[in-house]
Amino acid sequence: MILEVATINIQPGTRAAFESAFIEARKVIGQAEGCGRVVLQRSVDTADRYLVFIEWPSVRHHMEGFRSSPLFQEWRRLIGPYFAVPPVVEHFEIAQP
Repeated sequence: MILEVATINIQPGTRAAFESAFIEARKVIGQAEGCGRVVLQRSVDTADRYLVFIEWPSVRHHMEGFRSSPLFQEWRRLIGPYFAVPPVVEHFEIAQP
């Protein structure tokens, strides 16, 4: 299991519109093969900053499956207009001691 973590900074004053658009975007990404839980978290310390957590079976499911699909284009159409800067995306795996 891979956890995609995206840091999204949105344009000031667009919080309500972004969160509303994200509800629709969540439905879109939920259709992607392998997409698991999708969670949006709003920062309490930095205005207009969010973290998005998405579970995938592998990085390939995200990068080659979703990112190269029409679903990604729809995802970006819905929430992309609110981005102040491009999101920073990283993939994490469970570290076993």
